[in-house]
Amino acid sequence: MPSPSLKTPNLPSPANGIRAGSPVPHMSTPPGPPVFSSPLQPAAVPFRTSPATPQPIAYSSGSSLPTSSPPPHFSNGSVELQRQTSDFTEELTNDADYPNVLFSAHKVLKQKKLTNVPSLGFGALVSPGGEVSPGPQIIQRDPHRCQNCGAYANLYCNILLGSGQWQCVICRNLNGSEGEYIAPSKEELRNLPELSSPLVDYVQTGNKRPGFIPVSESRISAPIVLVIDECLDEQHLQHLQSSLHAFLDSLPPTTKLGIVLYGRTVSVYDFSEESMASADVLSGDKSPSEETLRAFIYGTGIYLSTIHASLSVAHAILSSLTPYKLNSPEVSRDRCLGTAVEVALAIIQGPSAEMSRGVVKRPGGNSRIIVGAGGPCTYGPGSVPHSLGHPNYLHLEKTALKWMENLGREAHRQNTVVDILCAGTCPVRVPLLQPLAKSSGGVLILHDDFGEAFGVNLQRASARAAGSHGLLEIRCSDNIFVSQVVGPGEEAHIDGNESFKNDNALAIQMLSVEETQSFAVSMENRADIKSDFVYFQFAVQYSNIYHADISRVITVRLPTVDSISAYLESVQDEVAAVLIGKRTLLRAKTLNDALDMRLTLDERIKDIAIKFGSQVPKSKLYRYPKELSLLPELLFHLRRGPLLGSILGHEDERSVLLSLFLNASFDLSLRMLAPRCLMHREGGTFEELPAYDLAMQSDAAVVLDHGTDVFIWLGAELAAQEGKSAAALAACRTLAEELTELRFPAPRILAFKEGSSQARYFVSRLIPAHKDPPYEQEARFPQLRTLSADQRTKLKSSFLHFDDPSFCEWMRNLKVLPPEPT
Repeated sequence: MPSPSLKTPNLPSPANGIRAGSPVPHMSTPPGPPVFSSPLQPAAVPFRTSPATPQPIAYSSGSSLPTSSPPPHFSNGSVELQRQTSDFTEELTNDADYPNVLFSAHKVLKQKKLTNVPSLGFGALVSPGGEVSPGPQIIQRDPHRCQNCGAYANLYCNILLGSGQWQCVICRNLNGSEGEYIAPSKEELRNLPELSSPLVDYVQTGNKRPGFIPVSESRISAPIVLVIDECLDEQHLQHLQSSLHAFLDSLPPTTKLGIVLYGRTVSVYDFSEESMASADVLSGDKSPSEETLRAFIYGTGIYLSTIHASLSVAHAILSSLTPYKLNSPEVSRDRCLGTAVEVALAIIQGPSAEMSRGVVKRPGGNSRIIVGAGGPCTYGPGSVPHSLGHPNYLHLEKTALKWMENLGREAHRQNTVVDILCAGTCPVRVPLLQPLAKSSGGVLILHDDFGEAFGVNLQRASARAAGSHGLLEIRCSDNIFVSQVVGPGEEAHIDGNESFKNDNALAIQMLSVEETQSFAVSMENRADIKSDFVYFQFAVQYSNIYHADISRVITVRLPTVDSISAYLESVQDEVAAVLIGKRTLLRAKTLNDALDMRLTLDERIKDIAIKFGSQVPKSKLYRYPKELSLLPELLFHLRRGPLLGSILGHEDERSVLLSLFLNASFDLSLRMLAPRCLMHREGGTFEELPAYDLAMQSDAAVVLDHGTDVFIWLGAELAAQEGKSAAALAACRTLAEELTELRFPAPRILAFKEGSSQARYFVSRLIPAHKDPPYEQEARFPQLRTLSADQRTKLKSSFLHFDDPSFCEWMRNLKVLPPEPT
């Protein structure tokens, strides 16, 4: 898509970055965010902050303007085409089951006015790099693409069997297939993967790449450089060393590893010295010059070595680390983190002698720098003063932020992801480090210490497969357009796409391609829909870890309906809640914003009840639509949980959670939004219960999975029985580990007893349903009926009084009747 150019220099910036031909997104309450809103970087197009006053739209100067003109006419063959193949896809697929794409509803309302109701919204969560099970259909040839709009041929296309022509589902254009789709019957065509499966991978290995062999042994390991803070006290260092030793032992033998230490200087360890730990030291006060780096990289040292060749040397290097010797407090120690990352990038790039026969040897996927930080960057480029009270702190912080973001972008340009794993009690100044991780496509994670969770995240960070050069394109039929995207990328402006006359796809540059990510895509209608089905196509192009260029194409067909109740029945409450959550949290950058967003959620609930519910006769109350019975409770959890509530101690913690949530896959996003509660039962089984404080029964053990934290709560009566409580605790720990086995970041798992100070973490995340009348408690928490009268009394007396409303009280305060529990 060509970059928008303004016709007159004094015009305001484009309204919400919207291209010509798109209506300006508008939300009655609150103001609408930009068209492509990345939590990582500002949108590639400037955008306004409020839609209250109309602004001129900047028109694009290229040939790829979105068009709202009617579909082009085709030759008379189209009548025959409809007759021949109208039933072709009837029994091919269940319209709702699409890998990697989850829609907020399985049907689409025809009426524009109702589809675009902003309080509920319509959209999809797209996980371009997600694992596909069973594996995707692989096609090793060029795809057939529509000559008009660039969409890919798919299982919903009408096909003229005699000529092999196919009709595009997005723009209705008729295209040739070079005879490939000529077949005696439609059954024959089902042998072609793209005409029988909603998800296909086109694989291009080309002659510049090794052959595509999808087995783990053929994976060309990208280098990993550990960048380690050397300003740690003895206790932290011991934890760090044990985590790092375990990390080394977990690496595949072909992995190339580098080790860099930073404090006031940068020490780069040399693997050619086997008898002792030896390092070359560079100054940390400024960026190393090209001459310095060249002399250093072309020297005799080996700074990147495979694990199988240097495992013992690497262990010896880590064992030689010593604690910080000077007597200054943690926050005042000099740490040249920025310079250390620059040096690590230089090591990964290596000498240009890596050229062999004119072909650059490049690793598969992204290289990785993993920083283990115990405090802020306070020395050299990208640093801030030790003291927040420094008279020039704000200006220096602004300069450092820009420098860190540029360093992250440079890492991304060099296909290197920077993950920053922080630990310990010293504040690391998250706002300063976040841009470095984000703009390189990495993550920043906070840990209490360098122990178990840090060690697990170190291993999972290095093991997660990351493709590079990712580009996601979204195409929609029937006047549906993308109004907003939230996720780990930014809008791409693709110049010179001359091959397709009317390509209106929204293109997103992905920072890396990983299965732990997703994009939240919000959509709206430009006009009422006339057709019986609408089509969506998501195409992601990327290079994978085997050096193959992949084009993954996912095509979705959804039926359209006039009936509001049929539409509401098809709404997927959990997907809708995650989409609403991501749209809301994008605008909750500060604590004050978060307070505003809580009120926005209240307004959202009221608006859904008014638009889709019904008014109670002779009352000001509205009935919430029964079809959406799960949605309000999920949003209530969001409202009072760590993302918007005041549970967390420090704003830095919320900022890190926020960044993770905005980019996370559906499963992790849902868990971060609303916790899952499981009660331990006799015989080691678990019962899933609503996340209400009524689960805090003194004779039970409860596991609460809140995404980035898993809590194990032991009731006081159970804790008093030593053998029983040990067995329950062991079962709960095993469950917690199984639930989070593949999760990244790995959560912190905390266990505590009823009444302990840590139990407040657990209590604050449960809905205080003990305040509701008994009939309401039983309706929403049926497990209560299994308790004896004594147990009920004991449970009731165990609660302390505080002002937090229960879910039912909150709904009634909004003048909305809570939906009946399902």
